[in-house]
Amino acid sequence: MEAPPQYDSAIDDAALYFNRELSWLDFNQRVLELAEDPEVPLLERLRFCGIYASNLDEFFMVRVAGLFDQLDAGIDARGPDGLAPSAQIDRIQARVLELDRRLHACFDGILRPALNEQAIRIVSLGNATEAERRDIDARFHEQVFPALTPLVIGLGRPFPYISNLSLSLGVLLRDPESGVEIIARVKVPKELLGRFLPVGEEGTAFVPLEEVIAANLDALFPGTEVVDHGYFRVTRDADFTVSDEADDLLQAVQDEIRRRRFGEVVRLEIAAGMNPKLRQQLIGALRLEDREVYDIDGLIDLGDIGTIADIPGHAELRYAPWSPVTQPRLQGEDDEPVDMFAEIRQRDLLVHHPYDSFATSVERFVAQAVADPDVLAIKHTVYRTSDDSPLVPSLIRASERGKQAVCMVELKARFDEEANIHWAKSLEEAGVHVVYGIPGLKTHVKAILVARREGKRVREYVHIGTGNYHPKTARLYTDFGLFTADPDLGADVAEMFNFLTGYGRPAAYRKMLVSPTTMRGRIVEEIESTVAAHEAGAEARIALKMNSLVDAGCIRALYAASKAGVRVDLNVRGICCLRPGVPGVSENIRVVSIVGRFLEHSRVYTFQRGGETQVMMGSADLMPRNLDSRVELVAPVEDEELKAEMLDVLERCFADNTNAWELGEDGRWTRDIAPEGERRSVQAELRERHATRAAEQLAASAS
Repeated sequence: MEAPPQYDSAIDDAALYFNRELSWLDFNQRVLELAEDPEVPLLERLRFCGIYASNLDEFFMVRVAGLFDQLDAGIDARGPDGLAPSAQIDRIQARVLELDRRLHACFDGILRPALNEQAIRIVSLGNATEAERRDIDARFHEQVFPALTPLVIGLGRPFPYISNLSLSLGVLLRDPESGVEIIARVKVPKELLGRFLPVGEEGTAFVPLEEVIAANLDALFPGTEVVDHGYFRVTRDADFTVSDEADDLLQAVQDEIRRRRFGEVVRLEIAAGMNPKLRQQLIGALRLEDREVYDIDGLIDLGDIGTIADIPGHAELRYAPWSPVTQPRLQGEDDEPVDMFAEIRQRDLLVHHPYDSFATSVERFVAQAVADPDVLAIKHTVYRTSDDSPLVPSLIRASERGKQAVCMVELKARFDEEANIHWAKSLEEAGVHVVYGIPGLKTHVKAILVARREGKRVREYVHIGTGNYHPKTARLYTDFGLFTADPDLGADVAEMFNFLTGYGRPAAYRKMLVSPTTMRGRIVEEIESTVAAHEAGAEARIALKMNSLVDAGCIRALYAASKAGVRVDLNVRGICCLRPGVPGVSENIRVVSIVGRFLEHSRVYTFQRGGETQVMMGSADLMPRNLDSRVELVAPVEDEELKAEMLDVLERCFADNTNAWELGEDGRWTRDIAPEGERRSVQAELRERHATRAAEQLAASAS
């Protein structure tokens, strides 16, 4: 166990800050702990295994790749914690290997036997029945064999290119005549055929595709002795930077997407027990250091396991189904939809996904705007969306009806670039005004602006969200959305769109906090004002909810608030670089993380000063990238009833004793589950509350 850190009284002491990357690994451990939790339904535990593995892939492709880039460039860039890139890489490897051992102990030792008891089998060739083995052989010859391309290494042939995240077999061969040993590589075509092949008539037995190939290597290398084989997988640097001086941003992003396949290798996963000759050849050919090699004692790439979790039926092995409800104020009468513009004019409106329906709120708002002849313009930001989203096609229909339709498409939304390029081209072809954002910045704002002619004036209706306009994730992520016709917020959002589509920037916004111009300063001002109120004798408290807390300036301000005696409650789902509980510095700060069925994604910032509480919500986390390198928006919530609603959600988060972890001074996240009968789960409580409230409103309307 490491010795406890020694603290300097200064709040910029490196010992007061956790490392960003290691803190992210702590978050992924919390995901893994849900897979280990016997009270989580079995197929959901399987799904959490896949989420853990997929999260880790992206971490290596982006964050670990960035650390290697720093080393290659000779840059010693350190965060507030002071840890050098090389030291971070070493600590990451040790931590990931430890967590991977837990993952496979859970999957192989607990989940696979439990699945077997439910007649859901992940079979290997060794335990397949005779009938299953015949089925596997038939599938190999009919479906798999035609898709394979064995590549021999050596004998005048170069080492083959191995694409990012591709699973492969390394095969050691021997020529029976000469006795010469040869190495070959066979790519597992899981993108074409799926990772797990269903076998048998029941549809509940699955065999990993790589094992099907391994059992038939003789057919791939006839006349040659197959000495041994092993599985491996390569992870490459998949992040990229597009020059701000690119003449054609669309083309530049397309070019970078193609180059992503050829990024530097940052991780080689090798199935434990691989033949030493194969192992040495792979590591040498890829020119890797030991700290880039990860030996895996189990199935490589469990990110694919979600396909088994999705098998039909078995409702008893899943979470109870949840269908989002229509927000009570949006429930119409006699199947007639509510006039959303009239409802928003009357009072601001708040929705909370996935408890409130995205379809009957956000999608209906845009659909009504498209159909309304008095609507002059619709402006919309797209960071991530889905192929079946009705929102982007709605902009096309709006343009066809003669309205000004504007879409700010962020082409550099990591790993969604291709989808956004597709939408951008479709929008442009339909006559929608498409813009790609500001050079050097990502546009992460979640906003829709509708300009509507009402008498002799034009009124602006606005939706401001904490999450993406993505119907699928709106059923899985917790996000707030604020609908308002407040003239100041409407003017602020209109000016922000002009900033995105035009040139220049507003000197000041009326109510909004916008990065990269005003957000960090305004957040720090709110913290300092709360400190001042406390010192003047008023009751004061800071309660914040976000995905990640990394920014050193904001952390220093929170430390100063704690030192002044202000109570600070933080609900941080993912990365937290702030160290709570340090005497004389952060003993008044509590940090909790909620990780559960839904992904906690909303960002809410509240500051209590006496009898007044300032409540704000929006798209930004307190991270340098959000505050300095992105266009972000955080807006005040001023309606007292809506403020009370959001504060209630925060209090439920801090009271959760079922899916909550608390961060200690030593950096450990501890999950304390209350005894049965005393448990509270914010997500369960909100599902129940929203369902009850919607049913009561429906009953009242019917009577």
